[in-house]
Amino acid sequence: MINQEIKTAFEAFERGGSIVRVEQFTAGLINATYLIETDKEEKYILQKINTFVFKNPAELMFNIVGVTKHITEKIKENGGDYKRENLNFLPCNTGEYYYRDENDGAWRMYIYVDEALTYNKPKNNDIFRSAGKTFGRFMKLLDGYPAETLHETIKNFHYTPARYENLLKAVESDIKGRKAMCEEEIKFVTDRKAYTHKLTDLIAEGILPLRVTHNDTKLNNVLFDIKTDKGICVIDLDTIMPGLSLYDFGDSIRSGGNKAAEDEADLSKVGIDLELFDVYVDGFLSETAKSLCDAEIENLAFGAKLMTFECGIRFLTDYLEGDVYFRTTHAEHNIVRARNQFRLVADMEAHMDEMNAIVMKYKEKYKN
Repeated sequence: MINQEIKTAFEAFERGGSIVRVEQFTAGLINATYLIETDKEEKYILQKINTFVFKNPAELMFNIVGVTKHITEKIKENGGDYKRENLNFLPCNTGEYYYRDENDGAWRMYIYVDEALTYNKPKNNDIFRSAGKTFGRFMKLLDGYPAETLHETIKNFHYTPARYENLLKAVESDIKGRKAMCEEEIKFVTDRKAYTHKLTDLIAEGILPLRVTHNDTKLNNVLFDIKTDKGICVIDLDTIMPGLSLYDFGDSIRSGGNKAAEDEADLSKVGIDLELFDVYVDGFLSETAKSLCDAEIENLAFGAKLMTFECGIRFLTDYLEGDVYFRTTHAEHNIVRARNQFRLVADMEAHMDEMNAIVMKYKEKYKN
């Protein structure tokens, strides 16, 4: 029997057919996601938005619908397949792009992209190059979109100075008595305070432009064609906000360019994979080199280091505060993650000249 809550939400949207099958996806950590199949052989993704995390669904969907409509028009202009290369959201019967149920739950729905899959880690270099190209194409399609019209769906999400201040507050309060167990990690952060405001200073000076950014550019937020393994489109658009190109580039490298998983406790296994870094830069700049300014390109490697540093700060802060944000499987999980990220930062520091040389190589190839 079809769950009545799901059935009611589905029927609130403009589409054809009746539900014949529902499958819940369990990989996502934030929203409740369901694959819906109908008697007309149509497939949709129905999501119940987590309104604890995203408290204003109207603003959230304003961002997403504006951006996806813009991308659709660009894809049409380029002769592409917008139904496959973009997420296509459906309005509900009121004309809005989200539905409020009788319990004040918020729902949205978009057309399912069939014959596609995601990866959590790159199975080969070509996958990571294609991810770079897909995220780069996403950014290029949004070049010129008025970032100032977008709402901040999560305040200070990639504002590193605020993340640093939050850590200092957590250190001072030490509500779980864990400070003594991570003095070395705290010193690692405070020794690198200058990292936290380098990019925000460049924004203030007018050197780095604000753009429309995805802000959660993990590999599993790219859909790949099941037959060709080529990147099709970018998914999970909840954190679309004004930001820096360096945030999106950097988070991809942080999450996909590490030789080890982000919770690997054996730090000897952790480090930047320069081959993966090389192929990602190749894919990314093949799409963006002509639209990014020189200052953006020249700071890409630093962006990777900063996003890794920021993530480590977030893990360390959560550990000190008692593991209230990130899902953990054991008591030391967040401090293990923090040490892992800081080890990756240190390895990037050791290889920064090589990383910058790789960036300049592809800048020369694609910029001119």
